[in-house]
Amino acid sequence: MGGLLLFVLLLVFIFMGVPVAFAIGLSSTIVILMFDIVSPAFFPRAIMMGIESFPLLAIPLFILGGELMNQGGLSGRLVRLAEALVGHFKASLAYVTILSSCFFSAISGSAPATVAAIGSNVLPEMQERGYPTDYAIAIPTVAGATGVLIPPSIPFIMYGLTSEVSVGRLFLAGIIPGILFAIGYAITARVLYSRRKLDLPTIPFNFKNACIAFKDAFFSLLAPVIVLGGIYGGIFSPTEAAAAVCLYAMIVGTIIYRQFTFKTLVESFRKSVVTSATVMCVVAFAIAFARIVNLERVPALVTELLYGVTESQVVILLLINLILIIIGLFMDTTACIIILTPVLAPIAESFGIDLVMFGVIMVANLAIGFCTPPLGYCLFVASGIGKVNIEVVIKAVIPYFISMLIVLLLVMFVPALSLTLPGLAFG
Repeated sequence: MGGLLLFVLLLVFIFMGVPVAFAIGLSSTIVILMFDIVSPAFFPRAIMMGIESFPLLAIPLFILGGELMNQGGLSGRLVRLAEALVGHFKASLAYVTILSSCFFSAISGSAPATVAAIGSNVLPEMQERGYPTDYAIAIPTVAGATGVLIPPSIPFIMYGLTSEVSVGRLFLAGIIPGILFAIGYAITARVLYSRRKLDLPTIPFNFKNACIAFKDAFFSLLAPVIVLGGIYGGIFSPTEAAAAVCLYAMIVGTIIYRQFTFKTLVESFRKSVVTSATVMCVVAFAIAFARIVNLERVPALVTELLYGVTESQVVILLLINLILIIIGLFMDTTACIIILTPVLAPIAESFGIDLVMFGVIMVANLAIGFCTPPLGYCLFVASGIGKVNIEVVIKAVIPYFISMLIVLLLVMFVPALSLTLPGLAFG
């Protein structure tokens, strides 16, 4: 009874417009006081114990690293390299946006950060070349969602910590699905380009210019190599990799690109502190909430209920995906992962679903939530960058949901897409 009330109160508070972190805290406190599950002191202790975790340091560090990359001029160079490579195709700037989003995702690990960094560089150019505003605004919005699939990924770190699955395996597992999402976006953008009968200027391919752009962006491209090479080479952990990214971004932005001033550095730290404080507040309350969920035996009760309904792995996967998509509409991705992983991961495991693959499925579902109202962070970031109403952004991204769902189904029913790379690396 307490477990059911816990989730009911959480949804009620969220629908009332209470901030997610406070909604989690209020629902947990009410259930503790009503049912005398544990001492009232349990919740604050659980919050403090939950955030006293070395791996959690990776979250604010990756957020800071992404902000330093953006302010240090690395994101702009990635955009120019992408344009040199694919700028000669029709719908060229759509491909540029998607490709540069993939590059930047491999640095920041954050969907909203990718939308902000790439969108602010590409949208003005798309508008100047005559791309319709709604067409242009949709592409960085959805492309930024690949930021949570292409490593390093903050949601993968959270899932790994919560489910005790190797973060290194999760990082590798997200690469192929992330690329498939990007391909799906590119195909959708090209189809929309043709249906709207657009014929906009392109830049002829020039090998010399491509080499110059590659040279200029070399140090930007080196960042994900340092992160992933360091992790898989056993040089440092994901948390240490995040610290290395911050140091590397400061060195490159200050000494090599010379983009940093005292003012831009202060602004980078200010933005990352605000974002990190918001995220970590949600993380702290969600960890305590998840412990109460376990005390109430919610995972075991839900597993028994589902076994009474079906024993089909396919049906279970479809049910879980439906639950994740619906909850992703209303709840922060970080909170979703911390709260739902202890409930859903045991269910998936009991039905024979690999937990690495399940992590990719879970994060892919919640990536879709970044682009869906009412809580889609990428929608609000894109709306602010493009200076358009949120309704325009929502309508513009609707066609891309078809490609999202197709890729999601592929990831669900073709385990090799998620498990091949971890299998090759780890056996």
